[in-house]
Amino acid sequence: MTIKKTLLVWFTFALVCVNPVLANEGTIAFIGGTIIDGTDAEPLPDSVLVVTDGRVRSVGPRAAVSIPEGAEVIDVSGKYLMPGMINAHGHVGATVGLDANGEYSTENLMRQLGLYARYGITTVNSLGGDEAAGFALRNEQYRSSLQRARLFVAGSVIAGADEQVIRDQVNRNADMGANFIKTRIDDNLGATQKMSRPLFDALVEQAHMRRLPVAVHLFYLDDAKYMLEVGADLIAHSIRDLPVDREFIAAVAEQGVCYIPTLTREVSTFVYEDVPEFFSDPYFLKEADPQVMAQLQTPERMSRMANSRAAQAYKAGLEVALANVGALHAADIPIAMGTDTGPPARFQGYFEHMELQLMADAGMSPLDVIRSATGVAADCIGMSDIGTLEPGRWADFSILTANPAVDIANTKTIETVYIAGNRVPQP
Repeated sequence: MTIKKTLLVWFTFALVCVNPVLANEGTIAFIGGTIIDGTDAEPLPDSVLVVTDGRVRSVGPRAAVSIPEGAEVIDVSGKYLMPGMINAHGHVGATVGLDANGEYSTENLMRQLGLYARYGITTVNSLGGDEAAGFALRNEQYRSSLQRARLFVAGSVIAGADEQVIRDQVNRNADMGANFIKTRIDDNLGATQKMSRPLFDALVEQAHMRRLPVAVHLFYLDDAKYMLEVGADLIAHSIRDLPVDREFIAAVAEQGVCYIPTLTREVSTFVYEDVPEFFSDPYFLKEADPQVMAQLQTPERMSRMANSRAAQAYKAGLEVALANVGALHAADIPIAMGTDTGPPARFQGYFEHMELQLMADAGMSPLDVIRSATGVAADCIGMSDIGTLEPGRWADFSILTANPAVDIANTKTIETVYIAGNRVPQP
């Protein structure tokens, strides 16, 4: 698996401009647990993870790792440690309840990033709708006192019917310090007009001139092939109209472009035509807003969804998407976990765990699903200091009471989450 090298180059260039701020100092050793490190390695039983100043200092078998003198020692025997998960396609900031335009503010951002963190999602790559407050939080997260999910941002989604307008939008996002440029090249099942291909060409050209990768919202196989032809960098949704073919698989493999399925995005379009099964899941209910749940269960709303042409089309699209995930995984295409959570009724934190199960249903092993949400996702968004439990990386991880490498549903057994070596506070 070769992931597009330009992502790593561009992000290395961007991150050297951010000065890390060290706050908490000290060393903690977690001993006796089984470590799933987010790499291709097998789970390591009876292991030791040493964290100093928010970063992994050493990790390995108990017999091979020295515990520094004076370190705090935490016994995690019988438990499982895995890297904090990365949502490679999410959104934060604007939604309050079922209002998509509630309030983009630091307070709302912090609330949502705290929610993600409590579910073990320690990094969110926000692909669109990001404003100045989000950029500010991104800039201050390189410190060892962090206790909420990390955030990367794309700024506004690029759209328009004029080439200069599109280039200007790219430049505005770049000037703000965006990590990605995000655009859409689908037509919302025929409801809107697609961005023309000459305009898309100009967008990709301008983004690459500004040393920024391009993430693409799409639906159709033909558009996915074209974005690869032009040199765009990240497929931000599943292909949902047709099975992927040899031509596409060969092109995506050659270019090392990552694929983000966002399967729960499809689920969210139709699941509320009835009372969802997950409304009785204690893992969902622990953070759920009863008022939002009640609003989603009104007869009028459920009837509207059941009779929605778009909802039923996306329901059919989910089956195509699942088959395509299986085919791409079998072809060793890098697949990163992403959900498109953040808009109303796409529940941040919980839907990421649902996404993991859907990826397993598509044919991925539990370990491969974990890697897609950790080390692979970090590579796909160009971040080399998160995603795995390796020396030098940020100590973002979860402690679980059951083995997720045996059953991916066991990611729901999170006992404690750490970000930069700090225990994430519970409400």
